Amino acid sequence: MAQNECYVSGAIALVGGKWKPSILLHLSSGPIHFNQLQRQLPGISQRMLTLQLRGLERDGLILREKGDGNPPKIFYSLAERGLSLFSALSPLAEWGMDNLERAERPLRKRNQLQNGKADRIGKAAGIP
Repeated sequence: MAQNECYVSGAIALVGGKWKPSILLHLSSGPIHFNQLQRQLPGISQRMLTLQLRGLERDGLILREKGDGNPPKIFYSLAERGLSLFSALSPLAEWGMDNLERAERPLRKRNQLQNGKADRIGKAAGIP
């Protein structure tokens, strides 16, 4: 059992973080130009996208290909290893769709209660 946990941790380390799963999801539909990928990931900076893509390429999960043109357009796609990882992530994505909405409801309610309490404390202290 402990050995399997190490494999799971290792796999999660490859795709951990805020952006890598989303990048892999977008690349699963085929090669994408850097700018197009950045537009599909609202909130990611050019630098962060570059760093994430370099890491995924270094880990053998994606391919970086130069297209024609001057300057050459750079396209990214899933490598064979990335395709196999994506097929393992697909059930996790389905689980997330089925369960995270349910898990977020109590969290939203708790946050609303905490925000309401903070508002009451602030008003009592004379803070608008």
